Amino acid sequence: MSGRGADELARVPTGTPWVDSYGYSRAVRSGTRIEVSGTTAIDPAGKPVAPGDAYEQTRYALGIIGAALEELGASFADVVRTRVFLRNIDDWREVGRAHKEVFGDTPPASSCVGGCDLLLPELLVEIEASAVLRSS
Repeated sequence: MSGRGADELARVPTGTPWVDSYGYSRAVRSGTRIEVSGTTAIDPAGKPVAPGDAYEQTRYALGIIGAALEELGASFADVVRTRVFLRNIDDWREVGRAHKEVFGDTPPASSCVGGCDLLLPELLVEIEASAVLRSS
């Protein structure tokens, strides 16, 4: 972020195959605020990771989110809200377990919504995050 003005947007590209047809960034920082797009367990080749395993998909997606936050000068401790979308609401316990492991003593506000159709049938969870830095 060095050399960027306070009002300049910083973006992290997605690196997914959908960017060409959908046109979005993984994360965008404006001043002290960071918004992270819906993130799933898709590897760089566009293949689902850990099909059928909501816990591992959550860990993988949160790893992608963590890398985007770091690139923009933030960490999980700066996350103030997550939004979790599940294909099957019955997966909430395993998804919640992974979420809690990652956020530890700095849990954000969060929503968990089930019954969502995601881009691929193998995907069980999608997560968005909002972060606020203590200073720009």
